Amino acid sequence: MKSILAKAAILLCLTSTVSFAQNAGETNAFAFKLAQLITLDGILDEEIWTNEEGWNGNFRQYFPSDTSASRVRTRMKIAFDEQNLYIAAVMENLGPRKYVSTSLRRDFRGEQNDAIVFVMDTFNDKTNAFSFGINPYGVQREGLISNGGMTSADLSLAWDNKWYSEAKIFENHWQAEMVIPLSTLRFNDGAQNWNLNVYRIDSELGERSTWTPIPRNIPIISTAFSKKLIFEEPIKKTSANISLIPYTAARTSKNYIEGSSESLTPAFGGDAKIGIGPALNLDLTFNPDFSQVEVDQQVTNLDRFEIFFPERRQFFLENADLFDSFGQQRSRPFFSRRIGVDIDSATGQNIQSKIIYGARLSGKINEDWRIGAMNMQTATDEDAGVSGKNFSVLALQKKVFTRSNIGLIYVNKESLALDEFQQLFDPTAYNRLLGLDYNLNSADGKWTGKVFYHRTFESEKKDAPYSFNAYMLFTDIHWNWSISFQNIGENFNPAVGFVPRVNFTRLNPDVSYLFYPKSRLINRHGPKLEYEGYWNEDLGQTDRDINLGYLIRFNSLSELEITQRNRYVYLFQDFDPTRSGGEPLLAGTDYVNKTVQIEYQSNPRNVFNIMLDAEAGQYFTGNFQRITSQMGVRIGYLANISMNFNYARIRLPEPQSDADLILVGPRIDLTFTDKIFWTTFIQYNNQIDNLNINTRLQWRYAPVSDFFLVYTDNYFPGDFTPKQRSLVLKLNYWLNL
Repeated sequence: MKSILAKAAILLCLTSTVSFAQNAGETNAFAFKLAQLITLDGILDEEIWTNEEGWNGNFRQYFPSDTSASRVRTRMKIAFDEQNLYIAAVMENLGPRKYVSTSLRRDFRGEQNDAIVFVMDTFNDKTNAFSFGINPYGVQREGLISNGGMTSADLSLAWDNKWYSEAKIFENHWQAEMVIPLSTLRFNDGAQNWNLNVYRIDSELGERSTWTPIPRNIPIISTAFSKKLIFEEPIKKTSANISLIPYTAARTSKNYIEGSSESLTPAFGGDAKIGIGPALNLDLTFNPDFSQVEVDQQVTNLDRFEIFFPERRQFFLENADLFDSFGQQRSRPFFSRRIGVDIDSATGQNIQSKIIYGARLSGKINEDWRIGAMNMQTATDEDAGVSGKNFSVLALQKKVFTRSNIGLIYVNKESLALDEFQQLFDPTAYNRLLGLDYNLNSADGKWTGKVFYHRTFESEKKDAPYSFNAYMLFTDIHWNWSISFQNIGENFNPAVGFVPRVNFTRLNPDVSYLFYPKSRLINRHGPKLEYEGYWNEDLGQTDRDINLGYLIRFNSLSELEITQRNRYVYLFQDFDPTRSGGEPLLAGTDYVNKTVQIEYQSNPRNVFNIMLDAEAGQYFTGNFQRITSQMGVRIGYLANISMNFNYARIRLPEPQSDADLILVGPRIDLTFTDKIFWTTFIQYNNQIDNLNINTRLQWRYAPVSDFFLVYTDNYFPGDFTPKQRSLVLKLNYWLNL
């Protein structure tokens, strides 16, 4: 009787809300229980799609304005059964037109692409979400949104999973059909509803629109704004939710500097993804091979500190925010690239070090609690003089209030050489970290903040092994201001983290204001004032930046920003300003420099586009001019040809050396079909005296299953004497059980 009454209540709610949606704009969407098979072909001729009831539309403009309805109509409908979620979407136009797709490669990103994207907050926490998108040519993208989606960095498209879709182009519209296996998603078993938002990118009008209205000063991926997706009956997982991803690979290499070589060596291993209930995932890896990871884009380093390169390896990506969101960019307690990646001193490139195994549990315990636990073991490398290490990480996160959370992280690096029994364990060789974070996200997205305290522990006790940070940001349609206070002790040492400098106190307030003129040319513009200062107890102030800038964003999506920078630097260590072996400036000296910086990005929808960052002015005892640019030409969706160019002209009085630092990186990305890709990336860097060539052929012969052929070569650029080269073949297959 209770079951009958529950179904009747749901039906009544569904009927009344659908009726309301058809007359006054939807408050929610409904997922209908499917009673027939769907043929995935992009042709919406099944009864569930031809029935006019249950379609959702009434998209609102997000850009260039957020005060009107979308100029082009979009509508979508959702269904489900025991195995899959089904989505149909129809994107109408004002008339016949051409569409922009920058590539046929999976995981397109950018405002220039036509696309429809579904953001699903399956735990209703308005903090984390799955993202699935498709463009008119059927190219897929999927990603994970974390931390409330308050910055573009909160969307990770590196996460891959298996799902299916088709798209069709017609004279005045394009439409898409999507099938997402429920085993791909994580959600509460028996859930009756999820949070949902949908956004469309239209390249012809330069318009972005959303199903749930979002203020244009808030990122379009924000999870603070959503409506409900209500299921006709509670949704459950019935499949085993196990994926096996075995691989086989072969590698050969030669090191001309050391006079060593590696014959063609086969390797076998693989990953497994095991669903522990509907909301937890266990990732396992044995003898992993990460050779398909793209080569990092080099930069000219004029800074005194280490540069951060993001993680790209698939094993580390699902629920990566559970581990990576602790700390902030100047103090990360855990950085996964410390595991299994080293720097080749001859080439300056990141290279793989052997990982024996890895296990990683992550996901939701219930609606309020998330957990992440990881253990990985690396091998001993006698040639490099490196002993095996064991890495363990535990992260717990509890939701508080509407969208905020408090988290605890523990990181342990231990000497544990499994392949040398006589040196199995060294109890004095460890590095541990314990930290507590509070992340603030207000319900309306206007207030965000973070407070954390981390402390490291080693066998030898040291003073001040801590890191503390407090940060607050406020944003509305006009005002944006923030303040950050940070203090890192002199002996804070997270060996598995990323901390470019220690022993400082930092204060960083900034404020900006935006005007929104009634203009066909300019969308928004306004000034920004920023202060950043560093101190330590022994030296007093060591760094100070006072920057005044002005931003202009155009309706074409191009941007221009001009900044006047005022810097003060105190050198607490000897420093070569060119990083090229010249006479260093002495510790204890200080410098005041003024520069002007111009940043420009052209309309990304254009066939030819450019990003430019130029700066000129004083530099320590002399002056410099630098330019960083990326120019690109798009030939339909078949080819993207780009050129990264960095040039720094440094002129310093004697005894310091002048320098002309050049980094040139042409890149050719060919997408012959949506399954065959060929990328060649060449990087010449005279700062590290290296010419790197990386070319990679990828054949996606089945969903999320690939064959890779990767060739890498490094030379001394002066006479093209080879340094090191390698050839890698790899085949993997994604099998769902």
